[in-house]
Amino acid sequence: MKQIAAKISGSELEVLSVLWEGEGPMALSEIRQALAQSRSWDGSTVKTLVRRLCEKGALRAEKCAVYRYAPLISREEYRAWSTQDLIDRLFRGSARQLAASLVEGDRLSRGDVQELLELLDRRDGHE
Repeated sequence: MKQIAAKISGSELEVLSVLWEGEGPMALSEIRQALAQSRSWDGSTVKTLVRRLCEKGALRAEKCAVYRYAPLISREEYRAWSTQDLIDRLFRGSARQLAASLVEGDRLSRGDVQELLELLDRRDGHE
């Protein structure tokens, strides 16, 4: 999945997001309709993005009355790859430096930090 995630463009990610939020495989017309709320892409643009995602192995196409598309990479897999890629590229592999940057940049509230501490406690079995 790492190799697939690395190849996904920002526009392709928008298509994947629509599919992740959907309730199963979607027809091209349904994808277009969902994207129309946030993008003014024409139909051929959406079709091209879907085709590219299929070629990259990020989507599968199922032939019914019309083709229906489903993601082959989950949102969680993509997030995990993206997070690690960000940490590697910007923080030399240090998740601690990422967290410090968020705290120092006032991006995390005290409540956010408390939630993170609770997550760590649960992970370590200290509930």
